[in-house]
Amino acid sequence: MLNHQEDLDSVFRALGDGTRRAIVARLSRSAATVSELAAPFEMSLPAVLQHLKVLEASGLVASQKVGRVRTFRVVPGAMDDAGRWIADVRTPAERLLDRLEAHLDEHAPPPPEESP
Repeated sequence: MLNHQEDLDSVFRALGDGTRRAIVARLSRSAATVSELAAPFEMSLPAVLQHLKVLEASGLVASQKVGRVRTFRVVPGAMDDAGRWIADVRTPAERLLDRLEAHLDEHAPPPPEESP
């Protein structure tokens, strides 16, 4: 269980940065080279590589090097545990909010009467 928790922590840490989320979003469409991934960002190639290293260490992306070109892709199912955790937490929270809404509706003062 501890290893599972560490894996989940790693995924959330990796996705906690906007640049890394943008890279994952781009890779969700198709695999891309480092230079393709770096193009939209105003940062150095080594900085983009650092972001990719974090994503790869978390298991969200994988890379393959052919010659001098390194290509990255999203690992299928890598976010499944994070999605399940969010769903597990979200459902009880939504039920609580639904009950609060029903309580407030039940105890709301009557609407003011309109005068002619």
